[in-house]
Amino acid sequence: MSKAPIGSKANPSEFDVVGKLADDEPYFVIRANDPLSSALVELHAYIGAGQAGAAHNKLAEIMALTSARAPRPASSPKYRETFAISLAMEQWREFNQD
Repeated sequence: MSKAPIGSKANPSEFDVVGKLADDEPYFVIRANDPLSSALVELHAYIGAGQAGAAHNKLAEIMALTSARAPRPASSPKYRETFAISLAMEQWREFNQD
């Protein structure tokens, strides 16, 4: 039997933070079954590494992928909740800075 892939529930990353989340800390999970998941995670890595050119190229790739599909309507509960989570993250950081 092969080992579960890194970053999975069965084989968490060395840097996995789920168990370290504060009880009131908002989080957002991007699952592998999301067609944009790998590109979004790669974009995050490029931005964190200060690789602006690679980040720009990856964002262009993401935009091309999303233009091929009909957008989720702005009235979608999932769409609205995603923005609510983003706002909650921002507010949480404001009140929980080290």
